[in-house]
Amino acid sequence: MPESAPEQMRPILVEAAQVVDAEQIAAIYNYYVANTVITFEEQPVTEIEMAGRISDVAALGLPWLVARSAGEPGSEQSVGMILGYAYATRWKQRVAYRYSVEITVYVHRDWHGQGLGRVLYTHLFERLQAAGVHAAVGGIALPNAASVALHETMGMTQIACFREIGFKAGRWLDVGYWQKVF
Repeated sequence: MPESAPEQMRPILVEAAQVVDAEQIAAIYNYYVANTVITFEEQPVTEIEMAGRISDVAALGLPWLVARSAGEPGSEQSVGMILGYAYATRWKQRVAYRYSVEITVYVHRDWHGQGLGRVLYTHLFERLQAAGVHAAVGGIALPNAASVALHETMGMTQIACFREIGFKAGRWLDVGYWQKVF
């Protein structure tokens, strides 16, 4: 937790991501690219590339949400700082999959364990249901107990596990998939 945050999470705002958020989103994501195996990307993503990803999701009519610090009354400290993000993309390209999405959530490394992933997924699921999405699928590089717990807390059930499907940081990695049907 950041030094400026009290024991309970300060108020946050959840809203649609904008292209101008790309720098902060890339900074959150690139920590995981460089320091973990939870994403299979191995090179940092540029601000321009992240802006393109945000635009691509918006062009599909799918949500990309950010959670921002609302700050404290009378304080400008950390106001507007992006603490995490979640979005949905098409599950597959074939037309029969048009009611299914793949979901993703990332939380700033200093904000783990504050319930932010749950908040983001709650807002994301509400928007997906309103848009007529029938099924959401989330992939998790395993092992990752925190991510598994988040997905299961959100009512998702494990539906698959691909053994040694990815190779990063000198080792073979499994990927599990969790699904929620709305």
